[in-house]
Amino acid sequence: MTTVVVVKKAGEIAIAADSLVTFGDTRLSQSYEENRKVFLVGDSYVGLAGTTAHFPVMRAILSGMADECRLHSRDEVFRTFCRVHQKLKEEYFLNTKEEEDDPYESSQITSVIANPTGIYGVYSYREVFVFDRFWGIGSGRNFALGAMYALYDQDLSARAIAEAGVKAGAEFDKSSAGPYQVHAFPIDTTIKS
Repeated sequence: MTTVVVVKKAGEIAIAADSLVTFGDTRLSQSYEENRKVFLVGDSYVGLAGTTAHFPVMRAILSGMADECRLHSRDEVFRTFCRVHQKLKEEYFLNTKEEEDDPYESSQITSVIANPTGIYGVYSYREVFVFDRFWGIGSGRNFALGAMYALYDQDLSARAIAEAGVKAGAEFDKSSAGPYQVHAFPIDTTIKS
């Protein structure tokens, strides 16, 4: 599983992730493969949690969409992930089934996005959330959320809070571990969302 966090504070946005990949009871650390759970698409950092099969697929889809990959508002993220869902089904043979009474087909994706316009979360039915402070995904998210909540009102940068969140996730979640990937950048108020 994983720990990926996003933080927005005092004109700065940060995204951080652990680097451990697990296959059942087997752990594949950074010592054996460069495990990057956050990747750059345009000016957006995209973090994923879940099956490792998603990582090359989502990098290929989002990078290949060029100008059609728009991630600067809730509506843009939603429309982009609707197109992603179609590509997942048609080109990558996604199994869309989760539960019998699901209201929609599942994209099987849990993602966070950080870019100069804000921080967004995307879930399996293409639900899009805009987070004003911080959020986390993956099996270590609850530990990360607790750490970030405890630190958010202190005099710390978004980067420092994100680092503390991902470290807390790795400290207590058996499926998360360092080293950590951290990216921080200023919020751009001139970008129209």
